[in-house]
Amino acid sequence: MSDTLWTSDFSVRGRTVRVKKTGAVIPLDKALASEAANWFSLYLAIRAKTALNRLLPRGPAVWFAPDRPRPWYLIWAAAAWNGVRIARSPDEAQASFFFDDATHGHPAAPPHQHAFNYACTDISKSRVAEVFEACFGYPLTLDPEQGVGLAVEKGEANGVHDGRLVWLPTRKRPGRTYQRLVDNVEDGMAVDLRTPFVGGKPVVVFIKRRPVEDRFANHNAAVAMVEPREVFSEDEIARLGVFCRAMGLDWGGLDILRDRPTGRLYVVDVNKTDMGPPIALPFPAKLKAVDRMGRALRVLITEQAP
Repeated sequence: MSDTLWTSDFSVRGRTVRVKKTGAVIPLDKALASEAANWFSLYLAIRAKTALNRLLPRGPAVWFAPDRPRPWYLIWAAAAWNGVRIARSPDEAQASFFFDDATHGHPAAPPHQHAFNYACTDISKSRVAEVFEACFGYPLTLDPEQGVGLAVEKGEANGVHDGRLVWLPTRKRPGRTYQRLVDNVEDGMAVDLRTPFVGGKPVVVFIKRRPVEDRFANHNAAVAMVEPREVFSEDEIARLGVFCRAMGLDWGGLDILRDRPTGRLYVVDVNKTDMGPPIALPFPAKLKAVDRMGRALRVLITEQAP
């Protein structure tokens, strides 16, 4: 699994790093340095497991296009840990993934019968909200010029983490979407249920907590991993599976919020190239998550045709 030339994915300007694919800007600070060191310990563990895997029979190979997953993506960690190889050409692969960080994708025709995420071509916030309402029967989006009270304004693009609170009514800004402010606050912490799905089924749930004033940030104060049925009902799991199929998502993470007053779920983001496991997750749980995701990946690519 080659993961050279990582620097080609980024550009540095002043004290910030810009992700070329998505346009996301990350400050160069102590928090980033600490997270990088934390991530590197997991990377070394996965590299050691990869070396051990070479002593076993060769695992299946997967072709990724237009991009190959880098080591900070969850699918790279899951594949490497469980002996799934990243193919260097479609001819040596048993399955293929459309892997592209862009909000709107335009995949070529898949080269294999087992082909995943090729139908997941639009993960804009508006598209996510549209599919969510169709699957769950209640809306997430608001008309900013007709609504009243606090709401969330955010950009349509993938991975920018630019949400902010606004008072409605307000004039709609170009390229922005407006959503209900979900009350997911417990003891002063915003609680997100990041849930990786494989083949329409939840594998684990990362309960992410951060101070409410940083609710739109990408840094977590604490993360715990639980079983999906500890936080979702059977009906909710079924509806989330329908949502994944409607989005064309065979592999990816959903950002899910539960509204405390109503108990309702809201899917606010779809990540078809999700990173992880979360940095703040304890190390043993990271290894367990990677193993669980890798086993689900092997089932997906060897047994489950889309």
